[in-house]
Amino acid sequence: MQKKTSMLNLNPAGLARCLKTALLSLAMGMMVSLGAAEQNHKQWSDYGGGPDSSHFIALDRIDKSNVSQLQVAWVYPTEDGHPYLFNPIVVDNVMYVLAKNSSLVALDAATGKEIWIHANLPGLTTRGIAYWESKNRKDRRLIFAINDYLEEIDARTGKSILTFGKHGLVDLRQGLGRDPKTVNRIQTDTPGRVFGDLILLGSTPGEAYLAPPGDIRAYNVITGKLVWTFHTIPHPGEFGYDTWPKDAWKYSGGANTWGEITVDAKRGIAYCPTGSPTYDYYGADRIGANLFANSLVALDARTGKRLWHFQMVHTTCGTTTPRPPRSCSR
Repeated sequence: MQKKTSMLNLNPAGLARCLKTALLSLAMGMMVSLGAAEQNHKQWSDYGGGPDSSHFIALDRIDKSNVSQLQVAWVYPTEDGHPYLFNPIVVDNVMYVLAKNSSLVALDAATGKEIWIHANLPGLTTRGIAYWESKNRKDRRLIFAINDYLEEIDARTGKSILTFGKHGLVDLRQGLGRDPKTVNRIQTDTPGRVFGDLILLGSTPGEAYLAPPGDIRAYNVITGKLVWTFHTIPHPGEFGYDTWPKDAWKYSGGANTWGEITVDAKRGIAYCPTGSPTYDYYGADRIGANLFANSLVALDARTGKRLWHFQMVHTTCGTTTPRPPRSCSR
């Protein structure tokens, strides 16, 4: 097996390609789509602030003239000492956080008072959860991955929704074209994006040999049924199949969206940044451009159909495009 190559050992041309990719990834993290849809930034009900990954909320009572006067209003003890990376979300004055040995907790955002707790969820997506509600708002759900399964909790009661998937679970190791028993990991650390009645998910399969492919998938939030799949390592007959050795989809992996997906809700476009394929530091056994690795891929969020793609660089130096692209309007 080939040893991984340090960037310090790359020739000047290879190093320049890696640095170029890093700069492109940084730029992509800043903006992707001019003229994107306006969004309601009145509450923080989604990871990163909203499907546009803006990290922005419109506050009319806090500005630069008084922000220095803010004081702690309340504290909720996690009681475990864990260094959580979790991004809380807030819906209708209810804050959903991770605390107390990886338990999901609903708090009154104004007072910090505990509303409910769904205890002991080790293996839950570390960076956040997704939120969905029906049009009449009678059905409200928290959606998250845990130990390579997709699960949902009633946002009002904290109880598991057992009608979702099979007895409340959807196995994310299924449907990858590999024996599920051989899939060591697939869930990503980010929660995915809700679009309509779909939850759009990336993955974190790794880039080592025998890693599964980084398919981008969408599931129905009511039933848990798989609605569409975009193969980042194309299958026969799909665009980009000829940029790999024959039948590479059967044995190669990675080329996954592990950072996060950005959605233009008005146009129905999902922007998916992908990382390196296997093996990430050695590409002599994967001749070709290897689409759709190291790319920004725009998909129809309803169907998973490819609209366009831009490959940052074709490289063997282990580069990736983890940042969620941010939609900017004008």
